[in-house]
Amino acid sequence: MKTIMITGATSGFGEATARLFASYGWKLILTGRRQQRLAALQLELGGPKQVHICCFDITDRNAVEHAFETLPDSFSNIDVLLNNAGLALGLDPADKTDLDDWEKMVDTNIKGLMYCTRTVLPKMKQQGSGYIINIGSVAGNWPYPGGNVYCASKAFVRQFSLAIRADLLGTGIRVTNIEPGNAETEFSMVRFKNDEQRAEGVYQQTVALTAQDIADTVFWLASTPAHVNVTTMEIMPTEQATGPLAIYRKEK
Repeated sequence: MKTIMITGATSGFGEATARLFASYGWKLILTGRRQQRLAALQLELGGPKQVHICCFDITDRNAVEHAFETLPDSFSNIDVLLNNAGLALGLDPADKTDLDDWEKMVDTNIKGLMYCTRTVLPKMKQQGSGYIINIGSVAGNWPYPGGNVYCASKAFVRQFSLAIRADLLGTGIRVTNIEPGNAETEFSMVRFKNDEQRAEGVYQQTVALTAQDIADTVFWLASTPAHVNVTTMEIMPTEQATGPLAIYRKEK
């Protein structure tokens, strides 16, 4: 029986992925900051024998290391690590943004991913197999006004994924960076700090990706043969595309 560890499992892509993998009999290690949601998922998806929960903040390096060190023996061999936890905060231009928001994005999207990856890799290398799946973003490739540090943090995810893939050549460990476009989850509620009207506006009059779309993608990747490594997947809704380069024109 295989095991997947999912960070940020209490909502969105993480929760949908947990439900899908559980339906196929995988054992789950679910992490997040909301204990009540984790406990509810554990109960719903099979109980402690099938689902191990770890409530911590991935920006806390000591907490990450402790979570891995204290895994029960039956969950200690991790086949897939889904680095899903991440967030965007604000949409202000760089000269007006809140520095605390910038730091939070760096701590979560970059440092948290680093901590989890570095901690799991020695065990995967010992196993001679494993799969690191990172959730990046099209924002790592296509910047937009107000994206600033969020875009930069997801560009880090892309390059980090490529670089560790190079480091791990010959180890049997695979690495994929999934880069979703517009997806309707709690993402915008977090970005706009629970401004429901503004968050809902992101998805009005268009068809966005769903959390299930990304969960299906993760499951397909995990189901591919061991000799196949999908390096990067950019996934956008049909009703979203990259736009023309911006040109500033002075008013006459």
